[in-house]
Amino acid sequence: MTKYKIQGLDCAQCANEIECALQKNEGLTDARISFATGYAYIDSRYEDQARSIIDKVEPGVTITAEGTKPEKEENEDSGKGGILRLIAAGVLFLVGSVFNADLHATPYAIVEYLVLLTAFALVGAPVLASAVRSIFRGQVFNEMFLMSIATVGAIAIHELSEAVGVMLFYAVGEFLQDRAVDRSKKSIAALMDLRPESARLFENGERRIVSPEEVSVGSLLEVLPGERVPLDGEVVEGTSFVNTSSLTGESVPRKVEAGDKVLGGFVNDEGRILVRVEKEFGQTSAARIIELVESAASHKAPTEKFITRFAAVYTPFVVIAAVMVAFLPPLFISGATFSEWIYRALVLLVISCPCALVISIPLGYFGGIGGASRNKLLIKGANYIDILTKVDTVVFDKTGTLTEGVFSVVNIVTRNGFTKDDLLGWAASAESHSTHPIARSIREAAGNREQKADDIQEVKGHGVIAKVGSHSIAVGNDRLMHRENIVHEDCEVDGTVAYVAVDGIYAGFIVISDRIKKVAAGTIADLKKLGVRKVVMLTGDDHKVAEMVASEIGLDGFFAELLPDEKVAKLEMLENDPNRNGAVVFVGDGMNDAPVLVRSDVGFAMGGLGSDAAIEAADVVVMDDDIARIPLALRISNFTRRVVIQNIVLALAVKGVFIVLGTMGVANMWEAVIADVGVALLAVLNALRTAGYAKNQSRIS
Repeated sequence: MTKYKIQGLDCAQCANEIECALQKNEGLTDARISFATGYAYIDSRYEDQARSIIDKVEPGVTITAEGTKPEKEENEDSGKGGILRLIAAGVLFLVGSVFNADLHATPYAIVEYLVLLTAFALVGAPVLASAVRSIFRGQVFNEMFLMSIATVGAIAIHELSEAVGVMLFYAVGEFLQDRAVDRSKKSIAALMDLRPESARLFENGERRIVSPEEVSVGSLLEVLPGERVPLDGEVVEGTSFVNTSSLTGESVPRKVEAGDKVLGGFVNDEGRILVRVEKEFGQTSAARIIELVESAASHKAPTEKFITRFAAVYTPFVVIAAVMVAFLPPLFISGATFSEWIYRALVLLVISCPCALVISIPLGYFGGIGGASRNKLLIKGANYIDILTKVDTVVFDKTGTLTEGVFSVVNIVTRNGFTKDDLLGWAASAESHSTHPIARSIREAAGNREQKADDIQEVKGHGVIAKVGSHSIAVGNDRLMHRENIVHEDCEVDGTVAYVAVDGIYAGFIVISDRIKKVAAGTIADLKKLGVRKVVMLTGDDHKVAEMVASEIGLDGFFAELLPDEKVAKLEMLENDPNRNGAVVFVGDGMNDAPVLVRSDVGFAMGGLGSDAAIEAADVVVMDDDIARIPLALRISNFTRRVVIQNIVLALAVKGVFIVLGTMGVANMWEAVIADVGVALLAVLNALRTAGYAKNQSRIS
């Protein structure tokens, strides 16, 4: 999917109409439109077709691929122009109201018509034009049509002041709602600070300032103190401290020198460094994070999709009901007049506009996603917010998730005449090419005893077998010893153990320890308080080690010594638990646990920053590896969902009351428009609380 910037899109309902129209066509069924961010996600192969459909549904709305010049520039003065039109219309409205007179009174009736119709044109012309365009496109029943028919009808029965008032208050409400949406978008704009505007290319001893998009993989970039690292890469020269807080949340600067990796978005605090670029601009960690949050708003929750479908049925129903209110009572009720019941029907049309629902609900979800991103929680879509409100079981990986993943050798036990130096040397040599934390800890403990290894075979879920010189070395767990028929007497050893065999002879074992994270126990307790029924751990580690960890942090259960495919099987077993009453969440490191992350209802990737596997496989990425953010994600989701439900209840209740009052003749058009605009603004302001809630949580944490 290619990301396109949308130009000329001015309402959430318009965005929904465009998305529905696109998805009806082959090749565009996965197209997504996000009014909150102003982006469309479309298969580039069908770009021309998409442009044609968009122009038909909403003439004047265009899309341009990101990074290219827009077909038309947004008018920077449109906000000021809108304010001036509102002020002018407001002044004319007040003047016209002074001359509000009976139809046959002169000369004031002419002044009233001239002044009020001018005011009506200033604020109502865009609405009328939009309604006419919609009718010609065969899309009759929308909010613009409701407003148009209501106000034109009011003018026809000489309710000019009320017609102008409807349009004026509607325009004011739309203006304030636009400002609210702009405010919500600032959560994305804050992330944009991660994107450097330029890069200093270092070629043949010369420096040249270029756009980051122009830099290719393998190029050298010079980064001076105070500058932001433009792209992901490796330091090849210089030593400095970099501020990583914008990406990781870590406040302590990190020391980097030749050979260390740096990510685009880090800020160079001290010395000059040269960085060899390893990823193009669009693939950097910062760019992926920004793209993730932007696209999240286009993944709609079931509630959002329901409201879109509801509005499509609700609007024509209201129009039919208004026609019946206007014409049936005068025909069947003695003394009823057409003018009285037409007025009541117009009131019904005004109050029935679905603006509050259509705008505030997506805004509420977007506020939750944006707020979560400020808390280093990148949620890939509003649909996951809904799922996180109904979590029954949370499943954790152990190493690097519940534990720090920092291993160290704590004991060495030799057998059959081998020395400790022999044992460490052989083990380190066999593990020389492994990136596993246990292998690294063995190599660190071995020091310079490591030798060159050849023909290294990784036995999945067991260990490694390698040739070191003329010797065959096997290093792994107890299952590897049994698999290779190596006689050993130490089958029941507590802790994480690496058994070592040389040429089929058992040489002893090495005990490695991994520290439990300090926040692990508190995180489990928080999850329980939030209503999670069961917290379980899946690990490939030794049973006794898993039992110790589970007992220490208060888990409900664990499964140990699992291969990757066995983890998936255990997760499916938990999903089939007859007592389960909600979603199953998996929390892992995002690399080895990719299959389980994909299989769970919601997958959290821990420590996945800069890891493509984590970002792709997980539904939520925790940027700073802090598992205490898991219950925070549930709290933000619960609050967001409550706000959305509040808006639905508020809008439908207020509209329901005023529909009854208007039909009975108790509420007039003034009260209807105030109720309509008022409930829309209240719903929008309530939706903005989701971003505020998440912001307060970031202060607390």
